[in-house]
Amino acid sequence: MPNIALLHYWLTNMRGGENVLAEFCRLYPEADIFTHAWNPAAVKEPFNKHRITETFIASLPGARRGCQKYLPLMPAALRRLDLSQYDLLISSESGPVKGVTKRRGAVHICYCHTPMRYLWDMYQEYYANAGVGGKIGMRLFRDSLRRYDLKSAEGVDHFIANSRFVAERIKRIYNRESTVIYPPVETAFFRSGRTSDRKDYYLYVGQLIPYKRPDLALEACLRLGRKLVLVGDGECRAALEKRCAGNPDIVFAGRATGETLRRCYAEARALIFPGVEDFGIVPLEAQAAGTPVIALGRGGALETVRDGETGLFFPLPEVDSLCEAVRYFEEKEWNPELISQHSEKFNPRRFRDEFSAFVAARTRIPE
Repeated sequence: MPNIALLHYWLTNMRGGENVLAEFCRLYPEADIFTHAWNPAAVKEPFNKHRITETFIASLPGARRGCQKYLPLMPAALRRLDLSQYDLLISSESGPVKGVTKRRGAVHICYCHTPMRYLWDMYQEYYANAGVGGKIGMRLFRDSLRRYDLKSAEGVDHFIANSRFVAERIKRIYNRESTVIYPPVETAFFRSGRTSDRKDYYLYVGQLIPYKRPDLALEACLRLGRKLVLVGDGECRAALEKRCAGNPDIVFAGRATGETLRRCYAEARALIFPGVEDFGIVPLEAQAAGTPVIALGRGGALETVRDGETGLFFPLPEVDSLCEAVRYFEEKEWNPELISQHSEKFNPRRFRDEFSAFVAARTRIPE
């Protein structure tokens, strides 16, 4: 069996990228993991069953809680990694981790969640919402990090994109072709929570940060007089709470996982998904629970929601557009079983089968 190295930007919280890495761990239980920083208190299984090597970033103050602030140092940290004994490198990437040095004859497969949004497509949005120090850092390091990112893409032998939306970015930014393999979604868990006992609320799930547009969901529900539950936390929370202070129809539920999150999905009238995401696992978790989705008609949602069958799209990131979609949604009948069945196309087994077949076709590792 070839020696395999799994590369991930940082292991400091458990989100979509970490779920992909977890499937890599299950596929290749003998592989070693390389990352900038690992917080075992927040991210444990199945990663703790592997040998994990951190870069020097992990030794810097606060890095195991969030090491994004050390982004300018990461290229230098990666250059210090010795990967000369590995035949296959598999990177789980939306940061600079693909810029490692491989030995001659080794194969590097990059599963790209997205080229770095804060350097490319969403630079202006991130810049507008950064503090003074962040703005200075972004201006100082943007061009050098962009050059590094483009150069690091040259060391990748094969790109996999997590959506057609991201495949277009890879082509436009790196001028590279990619194969689309959708990431895994724990559909069975959320499907098992299905219930006919629906409540009279709409649901938002995600970080309360500007680019995810929780403000759109809030403003539309305030205007229409609808109940809204917001699951998640983030820098926008205080301003959003102030906007609807004293309104009992708006509930800020904070972060939720496990059974609590499953119940939120299962009992909601619909999920409102107002931001542009590279793929977006949240809409599929909702659909697994039989809950339809009202999504902005852009980004990865176009690949996971069937318009008129498992949800519907609103065309513009504006309150009027979302309000019109909610009204239209309420005029239609929805089939929870059909919605739930659609989500099964994205289950973890499908991901493992497609990914292992991709690797087998390009290496000597059998499926």
